Amino acid sequence: MSEKFKGKYRSESARLPNWDYGSNAAYFITICTKDREHYFGEIIDSEMFMNKNGKIANECWLAVPDHFPFVKLGYHLVMPNHFHGIIIIDK
Repeated sequence: MSEKFKGKYRSESARLPNWDYGSNAAYFITICTKDREHYFGEIIDSEMFMNKNGKIANECWLAVPDHFPFVKLGYHLVMPNHFHGIIIIDK
């Protein structure tokens, strides 16, 4: 295991070692909750129902371009214990 994360995370970084992640590109990201707790809501009958935390996470995602005008957002999805999104850097 890499010394970079000092054994704190369960897997090695999937980052390309020579890639500048500030470069113009589209990036697929996943953010997971600690211990996979259902912090963002529940799925009932195959439909996601966001709780207050899920709605806040969704609002924060949608506000990213307000803070970083060179960023565009692609599709995103809030799930009970994780979040997927596509972020496009276009400087």
